[in-house]
Amino acid sequence: MWYLCVFFHRLLEYRKSEFESLAGLFEGRGGATPLEWRLPEDHHPDSPFHFVNLPSEEVAISIASRSILVKGIYELWGEGGSFEELEESIKSYPDDRKLPYISPGSTFKITVESFGKAISSEEQKDRMHKLEFISFKGRVDLKNPDHRFCLMANNDYGSNNGLPSAVQMRMFFGRELGGADRKILQTYELKSRKYLGPTAMDAEIAFLMANHGQVKPGKLVYDPFVGTGSILVAASHFGAMTMGADIDIRVVRDGRGPDCNVWSNFKQYGLPMPISLLRADNNLPPWRSGLKEIFDAIICDPPYGVRAGGRKSGGRKLLKGVIGPYTVPDDKRTDHIPSTAPYSLVECVHDLLDLGAKMLVMGGRLVYFYPILRDEGSGEPTFPEHPCFETIATCEQILSYRYSRVLVTMVKVAPYTEDIESAARAQHLEFRENHNKWMEDGNLHSAVFSPVDDVNVNGSGEKFSSKPKYRGKYV
Repeated sequence: MWYLCVFFHRLLEYRKSEFESLAGLFEGRGGATPLEWRLPEDHHPDSPFHFVNLPSEEVAISIASRSILVKGIYELWGEGGSFEELEESIKSYPDDRKLPYISPGSTFKITVESFGKAISSEEQKDRMHKLEFISFKGRVDLKNPDHRFCLMANNDYGSNNGLPSAVQMRMFFGRELGGADRKILQTYELKSRKYLGPTAMDAEIAFLMANHGQVKPGKLVYDPFVGTGSILVAASHFGAMTMGADIDIRVVRDGRGPDCNVWSNFKQYGLPMPISLLRADNNLPPWRSGLKEIFDAIICDPPYGVRAGGRKSGGRKLLKGVIGPYTVPDDKRTDHIPSTAPYSLVECVHDLLDLGAKMLVMGGRLVYFYPILRDEGSGEPTFPEHPCFETIATCEQILSYRYSRVLVTMVKVAPYTEDIESAARAQHLEFRENHNKWMEDGNLHSAVFSPVDDVNVNGSGEKFSSKPKYRGKYV
């Protein structure tokens, strides 16, 4: 059945992919879940209004209650470019679909909303009175109604306010099935969290990553770059068992004291504690030989060298072969901080994909951020591939005019074979033997922060237009 989905106007590329991931979660499918989408008449592709075909109302309600970017999902009773068209459309909607919700003995509430333009309370009342042709026989209850209805419209708001262009006004009226509870973002916002690091993941993005990973109770979620645990906090909120690792022992073991560490973040929100937090190196995984397919999802934000560079085990002497691997004496282990070396982005992502291919169950999801430069001559971005994975979503978030980060969602579709393992081992040796070359090739920091030519593109002395007609991906 077709439903009207109204999105929040933010993180535009994330909206449909989050929705489809949740559709797969509630339909019991781990792979790609392409849905049938349709735009209303004369609407921009980035419009918040979309029609979507879903198998049942129960799935629609489940998605709406779990999503972060869905403002509401509605059973559409009518639409039109004017109130006359809207009235005709509502009257033509089957009576047997309307009667259960307008019959005596029920309570209801009608809200009036407008996208792109604030409307006064008087105008809201005027629009609501124009719905008097609907024969509601129930009682109005503004606090706790049995049924909620909404009259929505995209008004003529001009072209220079950063919103997608509207050809003409169009109105929708429907029964609300559910919408995102964004109050959880206030509960988990970073400014109130006890233990934070310089790269702590924003709460909204962390919950979106968990939804892309199809996190639910009973699943085991792993973050190999756990840091202060922001991603695992979101996964734990949705009922998953969690496990994390980080190469910095001071983060996972000590924090800033017994009452300010990764564990205290979970305690703050009353969440189940992680099964384990390891001091481990993504370049040299700690798993015993033969251990495979134990995680349902791996969700992480790898270090790509802009705010914080990646590190792997081994100092300069170890990498150059001056000294061999060594064992820390027992009497020095308590306070020992292992030496580390720079970790190139290319090697980091290679190791992450190899970890996911080996340790994820079939149908498990690998969700991670991947940085891309936004130079004019860089062309279409390419993303890492692996024979065990299928990429089902790439969602760009523009961080500056120089670079973006893309949330890559991959599904494991093939087993981890001996040939794949041998190829990964050979590439691992290549990274080790040509460490300096790979560090130079993957130096994102210098590309992002190198000086740029003050070239005037538009002849006004400005690098960029101060009044973009439509901001698109910047929201």
